[in-house]
Amino acid sequence: MLQAPSGPDEDKGSGFKYGGWTLPYGDETTRKVFQKMMKPADLLLGRKTFDVFEGYWPKHADNWEGINDVTKYVFSKSRKKSDWKNTVFLKSLADIKKIKKSKGSALKIWGSSELIQLLLKNDLVDELWFGIYPLTLGKGKKLFGNGAIPAAFTLVESIVTTSGVIFVNYNRAGKVKTGTVGA
Repeated sequence: MLQAPSGPDEDKGSGFKYGGWTLPYGDETTRKVFQKMMKPADLLLGRKTFDVFEGYWPKHADNWEGINDVTKYVFSKSRKKSDWKNTVFLKSLADIKKIKKSKGSALKIWGSSELIQLLLKNDLVDELWFGIYPLTLGKGKKLFGNGAIPAAFTLVESIVTTSGVIFVNYNRAGKVKTGTVGA
């Protein structure tokens, strides 16, 4: 589930009523994992996630080192400008591919469920971080849709918190391999 992890008013789309669902599971280990994931790097965001970030992070930059200084690439067909410094709007998948091929900073994606679907469908994901929480929420925005290509990943790191959250980090590892039980 990707929808509204940080607060009740973050994303009520499709009647989602569990905004802020991750917060009861926060502990010291969770804080350390997020510090690691939030190290300064350029961001690639979908427009809806960018709208949320733009309304919050410029005023709370003391909670995310470098957030106002990194480049924020925003995939949007409707927005063209922002007053938040270092924001660049992208209109096409070709724009994303061009940035990915450049020698710039690594790109991190936060939220952006529709953008992630597009990247997975076009084999543009090199690394994944998951937080697996001990609950089910039913309806809401999902990470994997029907368009994701088959792809293998290798575990880089796993961390279990005292509240039962499992954080895992995977790197892309080529094509899916299959086998036969008992062979």
